[in-house]
Amino acid sequence: MTGRRALLWLPLLAWAAWAPVSAQPAGSGALAQLHEFVTGTRSARGEFIQTLLRADGRPAETSSGSFAFARPGRFRWEVQRPYEQLLVADGERLYFYDKDLNQVTVRKLSDSTAATPAAILFGHADLERDFTLRELAARDGLQWLEAVPRSKDAGFEHIAMGWRGGLPVRMEVKDAFGRTTSFEFRDIVRNAAIDAARFRFVPPKGADVVEQ
Repeated sequence: MTGRRALLWLPLLAWAAWAPVSAQPAGSGALAQLHEFVTGTRSARGEFIQTLLRADGRPAETSSGSFAFARPGRFRWEVQRPYEQLLVADGERLYFYDKDLNQVTVRKLSDSTAATPAAILFGHADLERDFTLRELAARDGLQWLEAVPRSKDAGFEHIAMGWRGGLPVRMEVKDAFGRTTSFEFRDIVRNAAIDAARFRFVPPKGADVVEQ
């Protein structure tokens, strides 16, 4: 897997888990904001900036684009710069399209695992089943929480998420190799009306299609 493909796939391996979320008391802390977002947001759209950081914190690779999701199991994550890539889930299958390579990778959405960075933010899972959650100290004007996967095979060590006004603003993911990927979310619109066609994907004519 190339570095740029790994950068795209990291946060988006599992939007398929949609078991009920444990009830949590209302409040303004990061944990309360996370649970309210997961339980109260049936669809959303927005923009993102995704950055792979060096060990000293300097950016090594950055991409940007837009996203949209509709529960259960439908989403679209579209990298627009510096190269075009697209990830689409239609509720049953997950399609990854690399325009430069003219290649489509297809996998069953049910083959994904719930314990991923995507699941904690955009999935609809029992968070305490898959993660150990705790509040962190506020910084940069955000309320922060940490999520540590209970599974030893999750592929990452922990997630830090910064919240403000009931919306996710930043997410920092440290993988099993000690690398950190940072996500900045912008212009999020909750419970937006999203055309169902955005969650359908037909491989372009002539594209190499790989089933996994």
